[in-house]
Amino acid sequence: MANIFTVTEINSYIGNKLQYDPGLNNISVRGEVSNCSYSSSGHIYFSVKDSNSQLSCALFKNRLSGLKFKLKDGLSVVVTGSINVYIPGGRYSFIAEKIEMEGVGALYEKYEKLKAKLAEEGLFAPEHKKPLPKYVRTVGVVTSQTGAVLHDIMNITSRRNPYVNIRLAPAAVQGTGAARTLISALKRLEATKPDVIIIGRGGGSFEDLFEFNDEELARAIYDCSIPVISAVGHEVDFTICDFVSDLRAPTPSAAAELAVYSLDDLHGSLIDYHSTLYSLMQGRIDQYRNRVKIKALSLEKMSPSGKLKVRKQQLKQISASLDNNFKRLFDRKKHLLKLYAERLEGFSPLKKIRSGYAYVTDDEERNIKSIRGVSKGDPLNIRVTDGMIRSVVENIEPLNEGE
Repeated sequence: MANIFTVTEINSYIGNKLQYDPGLNNISVRGEVSNCSYSSSGHIYFSVKDSNSQLSCALFKNRLSGLKFKLKDGLSVVVTGSINVYIPGGRYSFIAEKIEMEGVGALYEKYEKLKAKLAEEGLFAPEHKKPLPKYVRTVGVVTSQTGAVLHDIMNITSRRNPYVNIRLAPAAVQGTGAARTLISALKRLEATKPDVIIIGRGGGSFEDLFEFNDEELARAIYDCSIPVISAVGHEVDFTICDFVSDLRAPTPSAAAELAVYSLDDLHGSLIDYHSTLYSLMQGRIDQYRNRVKIKALSLEKMSPSGKLKVRKQQLKQISASLDNNFKRLFDRKKHLLKLYAERLEGFSPLKKIRSGYAYVTDDEERNIKSIRGVSKGDPLNIRVTDGMIRSVVENIEPLNEGE
């Protein structure tokens, strides 16, 4: 009877055969990427296929640092790695250690070396970047005369500001020797002194864009006295031109947006500035007007007429105060006089006379107050209420004690 094996035994046997076969370890496979997916764990799962079959592959996240491009369906790649068997599922797959785009592996290596070299020299340093002018009148463009780039830049520029001039320096943007034409066009444009230069082309493969990774072109852009905007390929494409230029735009249309100021925005800004300036000036005028008023009042106080006016006012106040004080004093004295008059009235001889008393004097008008002041036969003057009585002393009679 034939030997009977478990499924695990069979899968393990096959796995050992495949994993330890020297012909299936550290080998390279060429094919087209399909079913590519990025897992949440960070691994990449994909297949490589040719016209007849396909091979399941995986690139684990610990190897992602060696991947220099975004892996996606349709790319022709060379995958280096080994065969691995998943025992529980009985499936084998190719575990990738390195992935290169077919035919451009050497180009990528050259690109990375040049990028590292220029970065070390400081050609990409931010402090060497020239600022773009805010308001441009002329935009220089280095690109193909027949490509869509020039058309896109002209459309955007015309929409944003039809008064800006476009100056084209045509150059080849693809193929061997294109970098030399790009350098020549850049230098011709620099000599005409535009405000800013856009260098670029539309999208393409890594090989199509490789002329923009030329070292001499990079140094020409770095040495250019005019600010340069790089607009090579699409947003996901990066070239040496992008790193060395003063500004990188994701597309040529975006480069035009960055380089050319909007006339409508400028008009709106001018209106805002006018309103702000008017408000500031009006506030400043009001401020100085108030200062003039204060100074005028101060000057008026310091002037002879102003001082005279102040003195007149003070004199009026003093006069009014004196009048009030005099009136109060007069009223008080008048009241006291009235009191004194009433009191004096109480001591008046006339009042006594009117009460039935008489005022007696001798011939010399001396008041007779006692019998000792007269003698028998002396003349007397007796004043009463309605006149005077002249008499002679006939008899003098003293008062008895107790009367």
